[in-house]
Amino acid sequence: MAKARRTTHRSTAGKKLYAVRDADGKFKDIQTYERAHRADLAKTSKAEVAKGKKKAAKKPVKKAAKKR
Repeated sequence: MAKARRTTHRSTAGKKLYAVRDADGKFKDIQTYERAHRADLAKTSKAEVAKGKKKAAKKPVKKAAKKR
């Protein structure tokens, strides 16, 4: 499945918009740039998930210090 392409537009209020198109080139969804960007930042990519698992596997187990 191909990644959805976004084209940028401006609203009448002057805010930046993202228009997501379907395979036929018709508008599927229109969002404000601010909202779409925030959603992108909140979503964890596959690469980030894989890196997190790799890092967790490498992390050595700390031993508790002995009490005297």
